[in-house]
Amino acid sequence: MAKSVHAAIGEHPILCLMCDNDTFRKREVKLNSTGMELFDLAWANESATGLICRSCGYVHLFAGRDLHFKRARE
Repeated sequence: MAKSVHAAIGEHPILCLMCDNDTFRKREVKLNSTGMELFDLAWANESATGLICRSCGYVHLFAGRDLHFKRARE
């Protein structure tokens, strides 16, 4: 199971937009485009950081942001 993290952008903590939870599971998410898929170049698509809420499962996507992570207590 993936480790839980707290996330922030600068000094601003990130809270879930749905339930205000502050713990997430972090993973890389590909931002696939139709053109790249059509030419079998999906591997070259841009990536984003996905934060999946540990409470409700809502997925938050961040592209090109300076995110900071701190391991949360389980």
